[in-house]
Amino acid sequence: QLQLEESGGGLVAPGESLSLSCVAFVRSAGRSFMGPMGWFRQAPGEEREFVAAVSWSGRAEYSDSVMGRFTISRNNAKSAVFLHMMDTKPEDTADYYCVAGQTGRTLSSSRDEYDYWGQGTQVTVSA
Repeated sequence: QLQLEESGGGLVAPGESLSLSCVAFVRSAGRSFMGPMGWFRQAPGEEREFVAAVSWSGRAEYSDSVMGRFTISRNNAKSAVFLHMMDTKPEDTADYYCVAGQTGRTLSSSRDEYDYWGQGTQVTVSA
């Protein structure tokens, strides 16, 4: 079983930067999480949508809406994934969910590929 804990949400003005962090707590002590990790988001009244994901090897995928503005990275030794958000826009306002897929899953924008979900952290972009 895997538990994901997000942090870093908050309120920022349009154009500012914000970083999110997520740590995967692995039941097997001393082992790092090796599956794909990423972020989804859900705005009020909208469907949950893919934001970005990164594999153990560092290969990343982004949605078109955040490409060039957001950067995803991970620290394998700490089983952590990060999302650095730059040039934020009001439409980035959403609850952001950390996700992780079991080892062997492929890097994907599909919710079906992710077995574990965090509780979410709120991001608000507003003047």
